[in-house]
Amino acid sequence: MISFLLNRLVHGLVILLGVVVAVFLLFNVLPGDPVALLAGQRNDLATREALTAELGLDKPLPAQLLYYVNDISPVSVHEATVANQEKYQYHSLLKISKKEVVLKVPYLRRSFQSNKRVTEILLDHLTGTLWLAGASMLLATIFGILFGIMASLKPHTWLDHLLITTSVLGISVPSFVAAILIALTFGFYWSGFTGLKLTGQLYEIDAFAGKKLVLQNLILPAVALGIRPLAVITQLTRSSMIEVLAQDYIRTARAKGLNNYLVIKRHGLKNALNPVITAVSGWLASLMAGAFFIEYIFNWKGIGAVTINAVQNLDFPVVMGATLFIAFLFVLINIAVDMLYALIDPRVKL
Repeated sequence: MISFLLNRLVHGLVILLGVVVAVFLLFNVLPGDPVALLAGQRNDLATREALTAELGLDKPLPAQLLYYVNDISPVSVHEATVANQEKYQYHSLLKISKKEVVLKVPYLRRSFQSNKRVTEILLDHLTGTLWLAGASMLLATIFGILFGIMASLKPHTWLDHLLITTSVLGISVPSFVAAILIALTFGFYWSGFTGLKLTGQLYEIDAFAGKKLVLQNLILPAVALGIRPLAVITQLTRSSMIEVLAQDYIRTARAKGLNNYLVIKRHGLKNALNPVITAVSGWLASLMAGAFFIEYIFNWKGIGAVTINAVQNLDFPVVMGATLFIAFLFVLINIAVDMLYALIDPRVKL
């Protein structure tokens, strides 16, 4: 098990390193002058030279890449200076001459717009994205399994055809298109009946009650984001349940006189959920990235909205930090799923 975990961790680190290189190269080919963006109105020669040296832009491209990797690495090497201590906020592990090996939170640099640490910006908006992705995944899982079971119990009937046709439509329509249609229909034209708003935040400020949680603002973006995984889970549950219900042990359980509900719950559903677990785990990571356009359409405060705003304003550190953060979540969730499969089925370790 330990070698299996180490193997997955090495693969994950290689993937993250590839993402870092790709993001760094993209940063260097995009138009725009980061020094001018940071300098603002103080665009004199001395300011430009100081900012160029701070960002490492006065070095060759390979050296800039190593400088960036050293910044984002939790274990890195820096010169033992007060300025570096304030900049990186690290804990020294080992001192070597004028340099020291340190342990720190990955330094994703600072926003060109606000000069805040990118890590702080992402953490401030992470809650909204987690709520949105979690709610949409919960909705997709519950209703996807329910619809899949309903379709598998009545195969090749009107109900089965209706659910399958609807799920195919749900897979085919891009999330941002579905989001626009849902927002206009239920948040604008029918808002008087639904009581839902076109845009809204998870927390709203009330003049008397202060900051309060408004879960109804989560409904429309969660539905829009959850349509595609809902459709996939419905089809996977249906096909898996039909295959399991045709097995001999299911017929034996029914022959013994077990209630059909117990047969489905104890014997059918439990053995049919493996592909569903795969879909749920894969989509959970995908929804973190897929939430970008949904957040923008519904004006939802999350990492996606912050990233799109950063792209529009050429705020490269925020874009790079958000990309690396989502890539890290992908790798982390995939490693967790691999470990889960290894625990459930020992053959996976082979």
